[in-house]
Amino acid sequence: MDAEAAKLLGAGLAAIGAGLAALGVGNVFAKFLEGALRNPSAADSQQGRLFIGFAAAELLGLLSFVIAVLLIFVA
Repeated sequence: MDAEAAKLLGAGLAAIGAGLAALGVGNVFAKFLEGALRNPSAADSQQGRLFIGFAAAELLGLLSFVIAVLLIFVA
């Protein structure tokens, strides 16, 4: 395998993380809604954790996208 093919294969594998981040964000919101429906009085106190989980999942997705772009255009 030549270097160009390996670079593009690595970028494609890194881009999978962006799709998995969407699953992670959906999971975060689904679990929050599940917990809020079970105990509505505690939903307000858990909203901060919801946004932290959302930000963490999006950060990992953006990081995998940046790595894919770096592999394609810089390496």
